[in-house]
Amino acid sequence: MATSIKVEHATKVFTLRYHKTFKQVTVAKLRGQKVSDTFHAVDDVSFEIEQGESIGLMGLNGSGKSTLLKMINGTMRPDAGTVLTRGRIAGLIATGAGFHPQLTGKENIFLNAAILGMSEKETARKFDDIVEFADIGRFLDTPVGNYSSGMYSRLGFSVAVHVDSDIFLADEVLAVGDKPFKKKCMAKMQEIRRSGVTLVYVSHAAASVQRMCDRVIVLEKGKLGFDGPTDEGIRYLHYDEPDDEPGSLDQADAELGADV
Repeated sequence: MATSIKVEHATKVFTLRYHKTFKQVTVAKLRGQKVSDTFHAVDDVSFEIEQGESIGLMGLNGSGKSTLLKMINGTMRPDAGTVLTRGRIAGLIATGAGFHPQLTGKENIFLNAAILGMSEKETARKFDDIVEFADIGRFLDTPVGNYSSGMYSRLGFSVAVHVDSDIFLADEVLAVGDKPFKKKCMAKMQEIRRSGVTLVYVSHAAASVQRMCDRVIVLEKGKLGFDGPTDEGIRYLHYDEPDDEPGSLDQADAELGADV
């Protein structure tokens, strides 16, 4: 089986600046204070993903998941190491990424599709399906700057899932939107998974990851903490421990996973 994604010793370093103005920096230096610092968002991470695998990328907030996903997508370059991919990449990394707020939903469909590598002819052929899936009704001819975050998510996800891709990246795609739309998203992602596309799914939702993924990769403060079977990865993160409070997020997630 062909390798779809190969990450070798990937590292991404960011700089934290504690002062904004030249005056603040000068005063801090005179006082012997730090003016900046660096941190490793992704720190020497290595793994391979075969074509057609479904991977759950998990970890606590700030563990480096989104940064790693952006390096796989090509919107960021590693400062050290390599990130290699095979084929066309699609997906939803940030809600409304690539949308122009002054353009209508219809215009942004063609703009966003072009960013994802679709031709105008291909977009026109799939336009009705994209609109039907997004289900934003009469707002299609309204500037997206007036959209709610949920409408942004619906339109962005709809464009992404209609791209013929070899790799599909999904970063917390279910964080925004009502329950019926979340269920529709999960069903569509299952369809993508069954088609043989490589799926990298970032989520804190244990039930959804169990249903969607064959393998889990866990990041801890930028480092690779776990890489193995889904159930073991969830236990590694202690996401399998029940929340005693009724109506908790874990319970809601379990219900969603059972419904899809």
